[in-house]
Formats: sequence, structure tokens, C-alpha cells
Amino acid sequence: MRLLLRFLWLASLTRAQLESSSIEIITITGSSANISGEAPAATVSSDFDASTIASASLTSTVSGSAGSLNATASTVSSEATYTQIVGGTRSSRILSGSATATTSTAAPPVNTQPCNNHPEFCHRKYSNITEVCAHNPPFVRQKNVASNQELTVTQQLDDGIRMLQGQAHNVNGTLFYCHTSCDLLNAGTVEDYLRTVSQWVARHPFDVITIIFGNANWQHTDDNGNRIVTARNFAEPIEASGLLQYIYQPPKTAMTFEDWPTLGELIISGKRVITFIDYNWDTNEVPYLLWEFYNMWETPFSPTREDFTCEIQRPEGLSENRSREMLYMANHNLNVQVSITGLNFLIPNTAELNETNGVNGSGSLGEMVNRCTGMWDRPPNFLLVDYYN
Repeated sequence: MRLLLRFLWLASLTRAQLESSSIEIITITGSSANISGEAPAATVSSDFDASTIASASLTSTVSGSAGSLNATASTVSSEATYTQIVGGTRSSRILSGSATATTSTAAPPVNTQPCNNHPEFCHRKYSNITEVCAHNPPFVRQKNVASNQELTVTQQLDDGIRMLQGQAHNVNGTLFYCHTSCDLLNAGTVEDYLRTVSQWVARHPFDVITIIFGNANWQHTDDNGNRIVTARNFAEPIEASGLLQYIYQPPKTAMTFEDWPTLGELIISGKRVITFIDYNWDTNEVPYLLWEFYNMWETPFSPTREDFTCEIQRPEGLSENRSREMLYMANHNLNVQVSITGLNFLIPNTAELNETNGVNGSGSLGEMVNRCTGMWDRPPNFLLVDYYN
């Protein structure tokens, strides 16, 4: 937690330095790459088209299965549009000496600060904020070398992580979150994990989160050459978990930096979860599950060197103009390669965590942010780390 707070302090300095520029950039408050080992190639044409897939509309009431939250919004015309969000009315009553809070229509929101705990973010585009993200957040297992985090996903979200990613494996038709192999680390079904996330989202009506689904079985085909695991397989646990009602469906398959709505607009609409998949997307069947590499690019995946380059690794084939219009993720999780019973895989280099997750110094997260900001004229949108706390 100390490292995270130190980095958020650094982020506030970055914001102050950038606010004087023509494009406002704010860095604060996850996502991840795909699997341990070599990253599969993803290729796009240098200037691909972003076709329309749906019409987007915003309403003034945040709704869910628990009822309306009666959130209202107003905008004020000035040099920059600012969205003000006011939550539902709360009342208190005394019962057996204990105070409990209630609302007339739904459970009271846990958080009272709108827009990811920063009201000034309400008028910022989703693409104009940087998230510190937990790499492989489902993989929490004591004394397991394949773990990437120490705290549960609920605690991660409570601490300010706003992007989640996990590597899903198909086991007899059911998707499980497993690290490299389900024999090595099995964190349970994707549906159960998403149900926990959905419950958190319901309790936090003023927060926007992002989920990237890693498809570990993307290469597997049936006898006819058809992909076995695609976006359609992920739609099942998404719907069964109750998360679908909160997912934002963009108007295009490939959103540019300027296309994204503000946090305030997402919150007012009630569609506060953005979802991506790394491989085997199908926006015809699952339009809300976007292909990651039409919308963001990544620096080198699963790095084992401390220089942490800011060059594009995935997808291949991007033009420089297009890359400057997309979200991007800085992979800053240092790894070491190990071999157990003939299985080779990468694990977090925990011996270097203080330096890797630090604000200053060689190989630090702060150093990479500064380098990438200088190279691309804006900070990364997502900062991928192991053991964020």
C-alpha cells in the first residue's frame, strides 16, 4: 500500500506538469497482459477502420438489479465541461444500539466520492486517466510460485485498482482462471470471480472499472478448424454473474483516444464496466467484448529485463499515427524463468519488487512512466504491476 500511495503522489505531480498543455492528461489510479511466456503475435493493418457496431445513449438514472440509485447530473458550460454527480439520499435509523444506513430505492453506495474517488475526473475522458493495475488479479495463493497478487480482488478494488485481467482456460467446457496450467494454480471459475466483481460494482455506483479477458486456449480448434474458445464462451459467465447490466458497449469496434466518453457520462448511464478480450473476439455475436488490440497496444509482455522499453510489441503492424490515437499499456511486471517437472514458465521477481514498483531509480515504475510519457507525449493508460501493495 505504501508503494501505491507513493506512486499516486507521483501521479499528482505528473498531472500538474501536464495540465498546462493543450491536451489534458491525468495520471492516477489496472490491466494486464495475457499469459506467462512468449506473447502470441497479434497483427492489425496499419490504419484499420473502426466500423460502427451500435448506437450509444446515455440516461440520467443509474439502474441495476438492486434498484435505481437516483443519481443526477448537471453540466456547466465553461472552457471544459464538468459533470457533477449527486448520489441518492441516505437516512439513518437506530436499531438495538447500532446505526444502519438505508436508501429509499437501493442499498447505500459504499463510496461517497464520485468518479473513481476523484470528482475532478468526472469530466475527464476514460482515455485521459492512467490506472495502476494488478497483473493477474485472480492469482492469489499463498506459497504458490505462480501467484501474482497477495490480496483478494475485492481488496484490490477497495484499494483503488480499476483494471482487472486474468488468464482463462477452458476445462471441459467451463472457463477457469488458471496461471499457465490449472495444475499449477487454479483460482476457480470465471463466473464465480466475475460474480464477486459484479457485487463490488453494484456497491460502488460511482466507479468505472476495466476488465481484460485473457484467452489461453485461443489456438485450439475443432476437427473443422473452427476456434473452440471465442468471445462467445466468455459471454456465458459474464451474463450468469450479473455483470452484463453494467457493461458499456461502445459505438465502434475500434475507439480512438477522442471517442471515449467521460467517467461522468459512463456513471450516469450506469454502464461502468469496459471489457476487452485479447484473442478470438467476435463483435458480431458479443459486441460489448472489444478486441483489445483494436483499442490499445502494449509494451513488451512479461519482461525479464529491468530496462522496460516503451516500444510497441502487440499488436504488430500499427502505424505511428494510429498508435498515438489508441490507449496503451505499460507492462511493468519483472519476471524470472523457472522450470518445474519439465514445465517452463515465468514467475514474478519478488526479490526486486521494491525497486520495480518504486517511484524513483533504475528499473522503477516511475522511471518507466517518465520514459513513456516523453516518448509518446502522454502517460500510459494502464500500468501493469505484480503485488501492487
